[in-house]
Amino acid sequence: MKKLSENLVIEKKSKFYGFMYSIDSVDEVASIIEMLRKEHKKARHVCYAYKFGTLERKNEDKEPSGSAGLPILEVIKNNNLDNTLIVVVRYFGGTLLGRGLLTRTYFKCANGLKK
Repeated sequence: MKKLSENLVIEKKSKFYGFMYSIDSVDEVASIIEMLRKEHKKARHVCYAYKFGTLERKNEDKEPSGSAGLPILEVIKNNNLDNTLIVVVRYFGGTLLGRGLLTRTYFKCANGLKK
């Protein structure tokens, strides 16, 4: 596992921290997610997506279906990334963003990571 880049997007007081990792196996995903959950104990959501060869997975972590993991996975696919995990950690700022803005913000955070 190697962290490639980080990004921060703030939208209506919610903070979205993006992290991109190069992974050598799918087994690394769980340990990275666990590490980020420990580092960001007060975060509301830890959403992610990864592509390893032909295997693609996404996780919304209790965000509305298709609003977090899917846009993150789209960034991975649009940039032809492989053996890559992108995680976006969200701290809720007190204002509901609505599904459209929420989806765009997850995409913006993931897309802002340096490939």
